[in-house]
Amino acid sequence: MTHHRRGLRRLLRDDDLADAIEADWRTAPLSDRRRAMLDFAVRLTTEPGAVTEAHLEPLRAEGLTDRDVLDLVEVTAYYAYANRIADGLGLTTEPWIPDE
Repeated sequence: MTHHRRGLRRLLRDDDLADAIEADWRTAPLSDRRRAMLDFAVRLTTEPGAVTEAHLEPLRAEGLTDRDVLDLVEVTAYYAYANRIADGLGLTTEPWIPDE
């Protein structure tokens, strides 16, 4: 998980925002667009069988295109897949990767 944290900090270039997201993304100072995307990604991760067309409405209301939604679904699914592979095989971070 540490490598995800480092990646988030690198992409955001804002340690305070990264800390707020890590503490609780629901209360972090995010745009409505990002909040809608995260809400959808969490729902897709935790209850994939319950996702319906209605769950796309908040994304559409924030201006996401079909391609944007596809990208969001693919990234969410990829991380679920990759994490399950790593967890299922008992993989750990390489020793040469620093913790922070």
